[in-house]
Amino acid sequence: MSKEELQDDIPQNEEEITEEEISSDDAEAEAEAVENEFELLEAELMTLKDKYARVHADFDNIKKRLEREKYTAVEYANEKFAKDMIPVMDSLQAAMNSATSDADKAELFDKLKEGIELTHKQFITALEKHGVTMVAHDEPFDPNIHNAVQAVDNEDVESGQIVQTFQTGYKYKNRPLREAMVIVAN
Repeated sequence: MSKEELQDDIPQNEEEITEEEISSDDAEAEAEAVENEFELLEAELMTLKDKYARVHADFDNIKKRLEREKYTAVEYANEKFAKDMIPVMDSLQAAMNSATSDADKAELFDKLKEGIELTHKQFITALEKHGVTMVAHDEPFDPNIHNAVQAVDNEDVESGQIVQTFQTGYKYKNRPLREAMVIVAN
C-alpha cells in the first residue's frame, strides 16, 4: 500500500469513529434527558397523588361535618318552639299558684279567668310565631281542613256553610295538623 492509500484510510476511520462517538454521545444525552424528564414526571405524579389524597381527606371531613350538622339541626329543630312555650308554662304555673291563695272566691275566680285568657293569648301568639294557626270558624266548608260530623237544616245559613264548630282545627303553614270538627248546613 502506498502512503496515500494509508492516509486516505486514516481520515475515513477517524470520521467513522467520530460519528460513532457523536451518535453514542447523542444517545447518552438523549437517555439522560429522557431520564430527567421521567424523574420530573414522577415527582409531579407524586405531588398530584399527595394533593388528591389531601383533597379526598378534606372532602371526607366536610361530608362528616355536614352529616353531624344535619343530625344536630334535626335533633334540635324544636328548640326555638320549646323556648317560646316556657313563658306559657310559667303563666299556667302562676295561675295554679294563685288558685291556692286565701282571697275572696269571686275575686279569685275573676283573676283566674283573666290569667287563663292571657295565657291562652300567649299560647296562640307563640304558636302563630312558629307557623301554627287556627282554622277559621267563619270560612266556607273545605273538606281539606274541616271534618263535617253532622249536617243540619238551617234557614239562616246557605247550604254547605259551617253552622257550628265542635273542635278547633289547626294548620302548620298550609298543611293541616288537625281538621276542625264542624256541623254543616244542608
